[in-house]
Amino acid sequence: MIVGICKETFPGERRIALIPEVIPGLTKQSLDVVVEAGAGQEAGILDSAFEAKGARVVPSRSEVFAEADIVVQVRSLGANPEVGRADLELMRSGQTIIGFSEPLSAPELVRDVGNTGVTSFAMELLPRISRAQSMDALSSMATIAGYKAVLLAAGTLPKMFPMFMTAAGTVKPAKVLVVGAGVAGLQAIATAKRLGAVVSAYDIRPAVKEQVESLGARFVEVELEAGKAEGKGGYAKAMTEEFYREQRELMAKVVAGNDVVITTAAVPGKKAPLLVTRDMVKGMAPGSVVVDLAAERGGNCELTKPDETVVEGGVTILGPTNLPSTVPYHASQMYSKNISTLLVHLVKDGMLELNLEDEITREMLLTHGGEVVQPRVRELLGLPEKAAKTEEVTSDG
Repeated sequence: MIVGICKETFPGERRIALIPEVIPGLTKQSLDVVVEAGAGQEAGILDSAFEAKGARVVPSRSEVFAEADIVVQVRSLGANPEVGRADLELMRSGQTIIGFSEPLSAPELVRDVGNTGVTSFAMELLPRISRAQSMDALSSMATIAGYKAVLLAAGTLPKMFPMFMTAAGTVKPAKVLVVGAGVAGLQAIATAKRLGAVVSAYDIRPAVKEQVESLGARFVEVELEAGKAEGKGGYAKAMTEEFYREQRELMAKVVAGNDVVITTAAVPGKKAPLLVTRDMVKGMAPGSVVVDLAAERGGNCELTKPDETVVEGGVTILGPTNLPSTVPYHASQMYSKNISTLLVHLVKDGMLELNLEDEITREMLLTHGGEVVQPRVRELLGLPEKAAKTEEVTSDG
């Protein structure tokens, strides 16, 4: 089988789906690799590096789609809704597409892909189970986002993060609050601590307290009836608006006492919960900074505007939407490991094997045989529930 790598077309996207270093491992699995010329340039990877590892470089995107049995992308159509539509004309029945697809936010685009006869997989729908950790691209990218969010805050805050004792006096350390202790939040905590800040963190899941404290941060305890805040597959679930209202009231004082607030709360397929209101921002000292990592889904802060810098009462609110792309080399390296591991999981003896009894395959599979097969996406589209199938399906493209 042939695996194809194309240049990413989403505006500002600098990552690439596979890097040269993973190609020998794919070759051992009877997978050849074809690459669009210049696909890795934005990540600092030359065509010659791919060729040195055995890949074949072709001049155009259309040639990649024409030759490849499996096309791997960072952003497939759902996550690249405008420019990505051009790929529909290049797809062919029986081909496989793998990438971030935003299936729960853009189910109608999943149907468009299904109509081409393509078999597609969404990286976002990987179940959070131990044997899938090496394929977990969401966690990989969240790690980078959490790290970079702290650097953005440090570069914007008119203070230094660490404490300094100098002849001119003692400089107090900055105070950083991280809201949401998932992968991005934990990485933000660790990075802020390394920079010398005094860090606290809040999460509606009391179970993460130990993880927060293990990184040297203080866990903020807010008395709420959280219930079960973890949903299917290990991802966060949406709580009621009444819950979020009570949470905001109790968090107002906590927010006001910090120089930097980094918010990371997002629920797959849902609008991000509002956690930091305009009034909370007004309560922060001038010069304070909010970095909202949920900006792409509407934001955790009421004042957030995606990819814009907003200044309100002297407080700066940053709403970056694609921080992993600002670190394209290592983001591509991590994503490539996730994708290549998934390929090894899906391909047996040079053929794509769809074992629908396997949780990883079953949950990630969006379309097959000309229709949408993912249960949650079918529900969003108003399609009837499909009868369960357990047989293995193989394809040579």
